[in-house]
Amino acid sequence: MFVRIVKLSFEPKHIDTFLENFHKNKQAIRDFEGCQFLELYRDKNNTHVFFTYSYWKSENDLENYRQSQLFKSIWSVTKPMFNMKPEAWSVDKLESLE
Repeated sequence: MFVRIVKLSFEPKHIDTFLENFHKNKQAIRDFEGCQFLELYRDKNNTHVFFTYSYWKSENDLENYRQSQLFKSIWSVTKPMFNMKPEAWSVDKLESLE
């Protein structure tokens, strides 16, 4: 299992559209084979900056999602709304304290 963190920065006028699209598709993303967890965060100070945080069983599962029609349809709506290039990190979870 590994964690995928993506930083997304939007033109302020597009935030509501982004949130609507995310809420419309979040369950489909979470239900995609290999996705074990999905959260969306918003920066407290820069409210046009968001982060997705997801757990994937394998890198192959994430790549399958990124090649899927679901991802392509979401990305085609999301991509034109950015005001900065998105950043992404794939990281291994080493410890978790509950």
